[in-house]
Amino acid sequence: MTDIHEAPALVVRELSKSYPGVRAVNGVSLRVDAGRVHGLVGENGAGKSTLMKMIAGAVPQDSGSIEVWGEPVAGGDPKRASAAGVATIYQELTIVPDLSALSNVLLGRLPRRFGFIDRRRALVQYRAAAETVGVSTPPGARAGGLSTASQQLLEIMRALVSGRRLVQMDEPTASLGPEDIERLHTVIRGLRSNGCAVVYVSHDLDAVLEICDTVTVLREGTVVETREASAWTKASLIRAMLGGVVLDEVAPVRAGRVFGDPVLGLRGVRAPGVALDALELRAGEIVGLAGLVGSGRTRLLRAIAGADPVDAGEMAVEGRGVRWPGSPTAATRLGIALAPEDRKAQGLVLHQPAAWNVALGRFGAAARGRAVRIGRLAAWARPGASAVGFSSDRLRGAAGELSGGNQQKLVLARWLSRPVKCLLLDEPTRGIDIGAKAQIFETTRRIAAEGRAVIWSSSDLEEVVTHSDRILVVAGGRVVAELPAGASVHDVLEHSFAATRRSRATTPESNGVAA
Repeated sequence: MTDIHEAPALVVRELSKSYPGVRAVNGVSLRVDAGRVHGLVGENGAGKSTLMKMIAGAVPQDSGSIEVWGEPVAGGDPKRASAAGVATIYQELTIVPDLSALSNVLLGRLPRRFGFIDRRRALVQYRAAAETVGVSTPPGARAGGLSTASQQLLEIMRALVSGRRLVQMDEPTASLGPEDIERLHTVIRGLRSNGCAVVYVSHDLDAVLEICDTVTVLREGTVVETREASAWTKASLIRAMLGGVVLDEVAPVRAGRVFGDPVLGLRGVRAPGVALDALELRAGEIVGLAGLVGSGRTRLLRAIAGADPVDAGEMAVEGRGVRWPGSPTAATRLGIALAPEDRKAQGLVLHQPAAWNVALGRFGAAARGRAVRIGRLAAWARPGASAVGFSSDRLRGAAGELSGGNQQKLVLARWLSRPVKCLLLDEPTRGIDIGAKAQIFETTRRIAAEGRAVIWSSSDLEEVVTHSDRILVVAGGRVVAELPAGASVHDVLEHSFAATRRSRATTPESNGVAA
């Protein structure tokens, strides 16, 4: 048997994988050495996730070979890959919602004594991993009730307690705030210093250049180039990813823009984890919600959209008082629509065609009173899809086969095709590439220019301050500050940390469940 200290952590040779109509990975060769962090970057659909799934044994390759710590690993066998030392944190979370946080972290690895689960040892392992990652989630908390960010941290803890020495991370920071990202990078540095190898996939190019030793660019399923991280710049990475195409940057929102009449007014909103005294959105306005992980941004948006119950609150739409919506359907009738954070679980029906997802809830209009067929749905969905930069050629394909960026475009196309007055966007750029982000921001500006109001949330504070007309800083479910266009990330963090310090001084420690 090969000594793992002498062999590379990973060697991939001429790996290929095709799906009907597309060659996802085409002859990729890659080497990752022990004690190194190897970054993989590329546009959505470049083949990064498919490559990682083949290495993890989740997907069999069509051709090529994989070696982990010098030992050949047969494709399509997750158990063999795990036994060889591969741990993978997937972009799409694999949390079991009805199990506890502890059971998810130790899934398949709960310690036993005399044939029974050893709860004491399990708690010791959970708390050690939680301390390493900086997680305060109680071990007994139901995983399905946690925020996406908290679930992401549980996935990271699961990889750590496995003890495997080749760790793959697919968009591990997509839902995390600045503090959690820095803690994760500290964990990665610790793995590196202990001789482990990390494969790090991210659209956050700044994070890639900060934490990685080597970076490989993939485009259309092939390797473009591999260099030491110090030899790359953000600009050169983008050029390599896009094949020399120059990406037009979306200019920051201009301060002092004039808006129309009020579209949405809220007063005295009280809901679990939410306490909003007043909020008014005007036609053409883009309002950003900024805050740390657990600040309550998602809960606020879900309460407005009728997705979560409220205890009290008054709502006015275009100046007219209305009954608070008790469901997303009721909110949609009022002209309020939510594009949720978890687009796969809550925003799309993945096995159905893209056109079906755009027409969801409007099949009668799409089919014009005739039989609902994919051709009619595709024809009806085409204008909305084109408006968000979604290729009409993909409308007949399953939504689950699309990249994250194209899935987000589908959700936006759905709401563009109906009379929405106020659009709520929760983490609209989560896990999508830089080109798709630019298209999402352009679409958001166009929606506002049509006289609609937009309120959106992102864990990327730089995005919020750049693309919002004003910024509401949220902490503990409350708006603790309102900042104008042109504010800085430092301003947001200053207000967030101050509010968090005040909260900790007057209330018991949070259980980490708020989103």
